[in-house]
Amino acid sequence: KGLKKSDKFHFVHLNNPSCGDDMNVEILLEDGIVKEVNHDGKGCSICCSSASVMSDVLKGKTVDEAHAIINDFYEIVKGNEPNDEEALGEAIAYMGVRDFPARIKCATLSWKAVEQAINEVSNESK
Repeated sequence: KGLKKSDKFHFVHLNNPSCGDDMNVEILLEDGIVKEVNHDGKGCSICCSSASVMSDVLKGKTVDEAHAIINDFYEIVKGNEPNDEEALGEAIAYMGVRDFPARIKCATLSWKAVEQAINEVSNESK
């Protein structure tokens, strides 16, 4: 999707040195709503496609909804049932990652970055 690199956005960079995945995520939160999520990075197809899906799924969600979806995503890649499968949207496709434990970090890297960004922005506004 590409980064806007604007002061309006909060930026987080995470990487997985064990496999080389490298992800940049920026978010725009307004009035407790995830208005925009952008990403840029390099890595395996699981990492990059998961980032794309994450950006689409979280856009327009409240912070609480985003946290619930993120937590459900973490559960499905570990092989557990989500609380709200419908809210996951296309992210439900990553349920199969449970069969490849070494790839869980690939699938969750961008989700960890956006979670960190949401938490940092939420903490700044308190």
